[in-house]
Amino acid sequence: MYNLSCNKRKKIIISLNTIELFAGAGGLALGIERAGFNHIALIEIDKDAAKTLKINRPSWYVLNMDIAEISPLDLEKFFNLKSGELDLLSGGAPCQSFSYAGKRLGLEDARGTLFYHYAKFLQKLQPKMFLFENVRGLLNHDKGKTYQTISNVFNDCGYKIEKKILNAWDYGNAQKRERLITVGIRYDLINKIVFEFPKPHNYKPVLRDILDNVPDSLGAKYSDYKKSLFEMVPPGGYWRDIPENIAKDYMQGCWNLDGGRTGILRRMSLDEPSLAVLTSPTQKQTERCHPLETRPFTVRENARIQSFPDDWQFCGSMNSQYRQVGNAVPVNLAYDIALELKNSLELAK
Repeated sequence: MYNLSCNKRKKIIISLNTIELFAGAGGLALGIERAGFNHIALIEIDKDAAKTLKINRPSWYVLNMDIAEISPLDLEKFFNLKSGELDLLSGGAPCQSFSYAGKRLGLEDARGTLFYHYAKFLQKLQPKMFLFENVRGLLNHDKGKTYQTISNVFNDCGYKIEKKILNAWDYGNAQKRERLITVGIRYDLINKIVFEFPKPHNYKPVLRDILDNVPDSLGAKYSDYKKSLFEMVPPGGYWRDIPENIAKDYMQGCWNLDGGRTGILRRMSLDEPSLAVLTSPTQKQTERCHPLETRPFTVRENARIQSFPDDWQFCGSMNSQYRQVGNAVPVNLAYDIALELKNSLELAK
């Protein structure tokens, strides 16, 4: 157990500072750092992900803790900050279903969820701006009620919010990965801070652009049976490109499902972006086979797709490394968003 009493940190005067919650393996944090922010602290409960952060950035103050242990504290004292002094709070809390028993659609409806602790940080520290990223499906979850609760909580905490779905492929990542980005501006600053979401790049990379000379790393393998099936699938193809009787035998119950099922036996092409990197290298309905070799992408290849630098090390078992990479925010996407945040905050100085 981390000893809270040992948190004695000197206050550092910096131009733009940030605290990140649910930091994972550092995709969002790295992009924010590149844009010019200084991380006061990063909180991550997973021990492997926290170790990944520490080994790559020994200077970062990484708390390998459950956020539920921190959010009830006097956060101003804990982080040696005055309310309103923090420039940016960032992170993406997993958002489980909220309770609507009371129909308050406010902070109490979020109690018991990880989002509640994100909101408590906002409420107590009152950063000038915040960045909250999540899956695009959050917008329509529970017929929109979940995001409505989140929006109301942000408003009640003192923030005007703007939201937009951004595709990582538009921002220098060879990957189709859509994320819901919510940005908040503290009400007392809305006449000083103007934020615009980053404009899409003119050039959008494909796998051919990023798969050369990838460093060796851990990588999963297919069974001999699955490998024999994938050897029949051309680049850019999927189950419809192999004999129907063979595909039907492999798909079994999935054969009768509605929809195109285009993720089954899916081999990527060098001339397209990857589909969204997942937390597991091989799942029956969401395969991403390497374009030229009959195997899943390695950890390092997935990291390239997520625009991590090659020297960014991942700690833990192979499965843990795949999970860390798959859960990350693409670094280049994070950078473009953070650059706009930085520009907005600098204009308000």
